[in-house]
Amino acid sequence: MNFAADDAPDSPRPSEPRIQPITEFDGELADIMATALTHDGTPLNIFGTLGRHPKLLKRFNLLGGFILNKGLVPERERELVILRVGANARAEYEFGQHTVIGRRCGLTDDEIAALTRDPSDHAWSPADLALIALADDLHDDDCVSDATWSSLADTWTDEELIELLVVAGFYRLVSGFLNSTGVRLDDGIPGFPPGA
Repeated sequence: MNFAADDAPDSPRPSEPRIQPITEFDGELADIMATALTHDGTPLNIFGTLGRHPKLLKRFNLLGGFILNKGLVPERERELVILRVGANARAEYEFGQHTVIGRRCGLTDDEIAALTRDPSDHAWSPADLALIALADDLHDDDCVSDATWSSLADTWTDEELIELLVVAGFYRLVSGFLNSTGVRLDDGIPGFPPGA
């Protein structure tokens, strides 16, 4: 596969879930799941898996919900960062879910596929390249480089820069969780694009 980062890990991902998602909910978990994202009326597999730890899931949903619904960063740019993080982490579940969201937010299928490749393979705007570089820098070194920061600071306020870092960090955490627990794609959700 031709993933974004040249040094993408070669370790295989689990072929089966290491933690089975919960499919029957009652009590506090039923209340939490009532507000979780669904696909065709069924809570997403990630939430069924996190449901094994209801108190953590409740707080996870607060931050995730803020990022997706109440943040300052426009949705297209947020999804560009999330998809690049998912590609760098080889997190197929994450990439698939945010392919669907990214399409709704204005990313084209060509742009989504390009996020799995070297940025020079696509005609990105300088602003988009800076966001991709943010995700790549954090993937490579857990620190945004001076050059990337300078490019970002020309466009984004301090509050937005903070949010962009939290978005990338949150979805790096999510990608590691998904990869390590072997969460399966939800029915009807795409994985990586062909040729990725």
